[in-house]
Amino acid sequence: MSVVPAEVLPGGALAVEETAPGAPVAELGPRARLWPSLVAVYRAQLSRARVARIPLLFVATFQSVGIMIMMRGVVDSRSEAQSVVAGSAVVVVAYVALNLLAQYFGQLRASGGLDHYATLPVPPASVVLGAAAAYASFTVPGTLVTAVFGCVLFGLPLANLWILVAVIPLAGAALAGLGAACGLLAPRPEIATLLGQLGMSAALLLGVLPPDRMPGIIQFARDLLPSTYGVEAFARTFGAQPDWAVVLADLGVCAGVGVVSLAVATWAYRRAAVR
Repeated sequence: MSVVPAEVLPGGALAVEETAPGAPVAELGPRARLWPSLVAVYRAQLSRARVARIPLLFVATFQSVGIMIMMRGVVDSRSEAQSVVAGSAVVVVAYVALNLLAQYFGQLRASGGLDHYATLPVPPASVVLGAAAAYASFTVPGTLVTAVFGCVLFGLPLANLWILVAVIPLAGAALAGLGAACGLLAPRPEIATLLGQLGMSAALLLGVLPPDRMPGIIQFARDLLPSTYGVEAFARTFGAQPDWAVVLADLGVCAGVGVVSLAVATWAYRRAAVR
């Protein structure tokens, strides 16, 4: 029988290290910061969904262009045309940021994919914001194509399309937060898909149809939808002399709802990750 000294055993070595006087204490690495973590998650999500980018852009854009073509023979005034074009452009954002993001987080929760993110040294907010930003990035080309096509189709000016630089991220943040929260709070992925579809349908019907033709209760429901304010901000810029103060107020509402919805989504992520 061979005898092994106690000093070379794992337990013995640990005891020696713990009791040795003056032994150096191991220091933990610095805590991951929000911005570098967000960029890392954003790049990972962007590369993961790159394969489905072309079909995704085609479906979202084709849907909105088809809606404008159908509405071409229905609208009677310039104000109605402005609502149709602005609403159709924002529907592209809703399709991705609300519908697909709800499905993604619902499937991620059901498959245990949240456990992977929970083991990473990144803040929970960076996971939600990074995924939301990656999905919202896919909406930029489709939204621009839809807006330009709608302006040409209805004879609207193209001069103020630069407002989409603010409308896309702010409306996208508000809708992405709602989509992520629906996916993370839904008990099953089927329910997350249902919630995402219902949200996109609401954005489609309440955003594209001219508000003057809606009943009072439907107009109230339209005011509760955060994408409505992005639609209104974009539609107001088609006027000869846009009221930029009102446009900024509408964009401010989108920004405020975006902060709240993304905070709720971050809380929902923490809640789902610890279960």
